[in-house]
Amino acid sequence: MCEKPMAINSQEAKIMLDAAERTRKKLTIAYQNRFRDDALMLKEACNDGYLGDIYLAKAHAVRRRAVPTWGVFMDKEKQGGGPLIDIGTHALDLTLWYMNNYKVKSVSGSAFHKLKDQNRANMFGKWNPDKFEVEDAAVGFIKMENEATIFLESSWALNTLDVREAMTTLCGTKGGAEMRRHPIEGKPALHLNSEMYGKLVEIKPEMNSSIPYYGSQEVTEADREARQWLEAIIEDKEPLVKPEEAYVVTTILEAIYESARTGKEVILN
Repeated sequence: MCEKPMAINSQEAKIMLDAAERTRKKLTIAYQNRFRDDALMLKEACNDGYLGDIYLAKAHAVRRRAVPTWGVFMDKEKQGGGPLIDIGTHALDLTLWYMNNYKVKSVSGSAFHKLKDQNRANMFGKWNPDKFEVEDAAVGFIKMENEATIFLESSWALNTLDVREAMTTLCGTKGGAEMRRHPIEGKPALHLNSEMYGKLVEIKPEMNSSIPYYGSQEVTEADREARQWLEAIIEDKEPLVKPEEAYVVTTILEAIYESARTGKEVILN
């Protein structure tokens, strides 16, 4: 089990895939947001066809001012990039997983370096503008082989009030879904929408706030992630996060950076 992102570029990710195949060892990437209550329920809805054919999606990874000031997060050479590769990777993983679509046709994107000097109101304290080498925000436009489209937005610093991280919006032929935050509790909330008997309908499932687990403890996404990984090893199961899926995420992120650098669309096969 490796931390996200899978690698700093697709070439290194491919080496990991090849090593797993050659050694016949299991490999997974820690995309823990798949194990949230709202995420698991939405996946079940997608598998059941509640949304129909998902053809348009938005992957949200937007912070207003939350630039990580520790470690190597702002070091482009060591980190590979900023919010796109750091938190955009989570939102993109969720979106592709729900769509069950990993065949990418083309990618275009933009990366912005605009707010490096606006460091006074940061959640994690002031950062050094001279060491802020990565983008503060980036967006991507991804078209799949079946013409389904994904818009990916990511930021550590952006003048916006629409703040969402590791969430997605899905639009299908039968219905839609939107991940948000509960306005009071701040916990992830799921909104489903569809048409019923000639009327527009919105459903807001009640997410369980806790599940009893060994007494007073609660089951978290980290607990679920660890449990399924151990079961994958002990019972010889396939892990929930397949390395081939994580590889596609890496190739898309890499293509967005390349498109931002060259100003051109990147064609993938």
